[in-house]
Amino acid sequence: MTEHPTFLVTTPLPEPGMQMLRGAGTVDVPDATLDRDGLAHACASGRYDVVVSQLRDRFDADLLAHARIRGVANYAVGYDNIDVDAATAHAIMVGNTPGVLTDATADVAMLLILATARRAVEADAYVRAGRFDGWKPELLLGQDVSGRVLGLAGFGRIARATARRALGFGMTVLFAPRPPADRPVTDAELGEFAGRVEHVQWDELVRRSDFLSLHIPLTDDTHHLVDAGTFRAMQPTSILINTARGPIVDETALVTALADGEIAGAGLDVYEDEPALAPGLAERPNAVLLPHVGSATVRVRSEMARLCAANAIEMAAGRRPPHPVNPDAWQ
Repeated sequence: MTEHPTFLVTTPLPEPGMQMLRGAGTVDVPDATLDRDGLAHACASGRYDVVVSQLRDRFDADLLAHARIRGVANYAVGYDNIDVDAATAHAIMVGNTPGVLTDATADVAMLLILATARRAVEADAYVRAGRFDGWKPELLLGQDVSGRVLGLAGFGRIARATARRALGFGMTVLFAPRPPADRPVTDAELGEFAGRVEHVQWDELVRRSDFLSLHIPLTDDTHHLVDAGTFRAMQPTSILINTARGPIVDETALVTALADGEIAGAGLDVYEDEPALAPGLAERPNAVLLPHVGSATVRVRSEMARLCAANAIEMAAGRRPPHPVNPDAWQ
């Protein structure tokens, strides 16, 4: 490490992140968003010890092969924007910010469940347009949430927090722990959820869920896990919820399924080609679309910034960061 490290921060972090980084070294924030070539050039320049990155910053194998950096501190829990194997091969440590956005993201999952079921966005637009002229028996009828079946794809921290909320709403909760594959889950592992949730195979989860909520990482196995065949297998009254990663869903197939009535609705906080939407998605009244705000509370984003900066500072010092994704990178 240099005595006075330099950090490339692709997008300024909330405080206390920037203050921490400036206290530890020199901080360089580009005047404009770096495209792939700009990021590659910066990483290969030898000017920076650590890059503090966002999910939109893509670190592919070729970029990492030419990079002259010690580490990448990702301002996110996920790190599918980074080829971690390539980073490890080139002794580049990767850090993330786990454990702080569980409740905030689970809140958004429940928000999307409620908003899609009760047509909240449509109803808000109806009132704002001056169309509300009094109570009517069949005005904007939606679906029940209490007593319905919530299917969770994955059963990690965020899925469990969502299950806890759903049980409070009187929902029946199913889960598939590692779709499209499966694995045994003991009552000891389930803990508080033993006897309260049901473990099923992915295909059964798709068929039985009134609300199918995605809580899995983006991998080769989960890319387009939810595709046209999945929508055909779902109930026509079912609703898809995605607060995980956009490319888990074939977004073009989703638009078709929404338009053709194969499913009743969708609540999305993430998108396949973010920030772009698949053609026709924005026009679907049965879709609730949020701008990737799962972790967007003041407290959570601030804590993410603190963890991210702490990772970057430790990496710049040649020490293992508090939250390493690939701890073997420097071995």
